[in-house]
Amino acid sequence: MTTLSPQARQALSHVSTATLATALFKRGLRNQCLQNVHPLQPGLPNMVGPAYTLRYIPAREDLNPIQVFENPEHPQRKAVEQCPPGAVLVMDSRKDPRAASAGSILVTRLMRRGVAGVVTDGGFRDSPEIARLAIPAYHQRPSAPTNLCLHQAVDIGLPIACGDVAVFPGDIMVGDAEAVVVIPAAMAEEIAREAEQMTVFEDFVTEQVQAGASIVGLYPPTDPAIRQRFEAWRQQQGR
Repeated sequence: MTTLSPQARQALSHVSTATLATALFKRGLRNQCLQNVHPLQPGLPNMVGPAYTLRYIPAREDLNPIQVFENPEHPQRKAVEQCPPGAVLVMDSRKDPRAASAGSILVTRLMRRGVAGVVTDGGFRDSPEIARLAIPAYHQRPSAPTNLCLHQAVDIGLPIACGDVAVFPGDIMVGDAEAVVVIPAAMAEEIAREAEQMTVFEDFVTEQVQAGASIVGLYPPTDPAIRQRFEAWRQQQGR
């Protein structure tokens, strides 16, 4: 499991997924933002943590009766009990929210175990209850039926697709009130540092635009005088 430095984790907890997507795009990564995946609790702090993956396939009725939940080795149940504290449980539900990837009891268990968040490109049942929990949760839309109706959990800890994005175990997941972004593990520290600096500059730009400045020469900073004003602003702000 990927280990983030405290500095990188702190930086990622305060930057936007939009800024992260731009930093990744600068490195040629165009498809790192999960599509049609939305936060249940937009007011929570950023979700940050390495991915712990679970994959669903279409259910085979003869192999997927409700009795499979009695098996402690059932992949869904096992993932809930084994996802490491500080990690994010990421589920490939084939972009199909017609049956739930999990419900409030399982998400509560993840929260109590110290998991950093839970993400599916399908849906959650009991979504009003999950929305009141102190764990970031992201899904496509609410879904009442149990996952067994349509999905069969098969794999833990393998590369998956979630929201049309490849997610490898240990990749760093960052979610905010807008979206979820996947950062390849090998570049997470570098992306965190750059995104933090980008955020400082964007705060400066926002202040200038609020004061009536044109974006020409400011964003991007093609006017050399802008860079001088930015450095003076940073010193003044202690950033």
